[in-house]
Amino acid sequence: MKILVINAGSSSLKYQLINMVDESVVLKGVCERITFTGGKLTQKTFDGKELVIEQDMPSHKEAMELVLKAMLDTEKGALKSVDEIGAVGHRVLHSAEDFHSSVVIDDEVIAICEKNAELGPLHMPGNIACIKSCREVMKGVPMVAVFDTTFHSTMPKKAFMYGIPYDVYEQYKIRKYGFHGTSHKFVSEETAKLLGNKNARMIICHLGNGSSISAVKDGKCQDTSMGFTPLEGLVMGTRSGDIDPAAVDYLRVKLGLKPEEVVNYLNKKCGMLGVSGTSSDMRDLTAAMEAGDEKAKLAIEMVAYRVKKYVGSYIAVLGGVDAIVFTGGIGEHSPLIRRLVMENMEYCGAEFDEEKNLSYDSGVADLGKDGSKVRILVLPTNEELSIARETKTLVGSK
Repeated sequence: MKILVINAGSSSLKYQLINMVDESVVLKGVCERITFTGGKLTQKTFDGKELVIEQDMPSHKEAMELVLKAMLDTEKGALKSVDEIGAVGHRVLHSAEDFHSSVVIDDEVIAICEKNAELGPLHMPGNIACIKSCREVMKGVPMVAVFDTTFHSTMPKKAFMYGIPYDVYEQYKIRKYGFHGTSHKFVSEETAKLLGNKNARMIICHLGNGSSISAVKDGKCQDTSMGFTPLEGLVMGTRSGDIDPAAVDYLRVKLGLKPEEVVNYLNKKCGMLGVSGTSSDMRDLTAAMEAGDEKAKLAIEMVAYRVKKYVGSYIAVLGGVDAIVFTGGIGEHSPLIRRLVMENMEYCGAEFDEEKNLSYDSGVADLGKDGSKVRILVLPTNEELSIARETKTLVGSK
């Protein structure tokens, strides 16, 4: 069975075709500048063949038609017929409180997603437009919506509620939802397999340009750092993370911003970029710090401190921890951040081995010292495979 995994934005569409017999990637590609002039599709197959098509895509329908054309290309594609695609898994940002797991897409599911679009105005319209276009272009192929938020739907009310009037929560559904759910689900499941313990207490640190942490016990999310939107929580590439709401309004007045502008400011111009004044990329900041840049050093220290603080609080939530796991671009590739986060964590049984940390290159690794009670893991995430697995579970084999 081959499953097509689609991750659509407002003007882009990433896709992977995965053979579920051995979970190998057959091909992957991206459509850029959908709805704009200068559209471009770039596709690579597992055996290294690359296809580039420069063509305008006025809507997601034209983008999907181009994706099918690319996959069926006789020289640089990998399919002989669309019938080889057993199902399509769509990454969808927000489930609100309507879905607590992935679902097979029908008209009712689309209507509910449209109702919830206001909770994710930057991503949901593109997600929905692509689903509709895909159903039109690939009639009869079963499709599944895999939400970024559903893994966190197991949080208890005491964890996801804000300190606002209960009737306001009930009416407007203002609460913590959490994001990066496909990554947290994949990494937590793989960690449980590695530990041989599906009931393990683990803290998943998904660290990248956007970062989040989850506390997982018995395979279920107990708490997570992102909130009503992805802005809450850690200091990220360009996001501020946790900040006093009163400071937000004070900031708005002082900078002369409109309410919608201040949210954009906190999302796009703060975080590592704002503190350092130079970059949102951890690689750039590490190089700048090593060259003596104090603001870059401060930005890095703030990132690590916030991660450490969340890890410590989640150890308390879980009543201890069996594994602390690093994933994502920074989690997998920044030995500096891993070291700063794990410094002085021996109190909880986590003994960090700096030699293993520095020598880590790729794949799954345990960075704990021999005899460490807590496993300290680096485990690459695979959100596309997580979506494909969910899709296969719901639609069965073909």
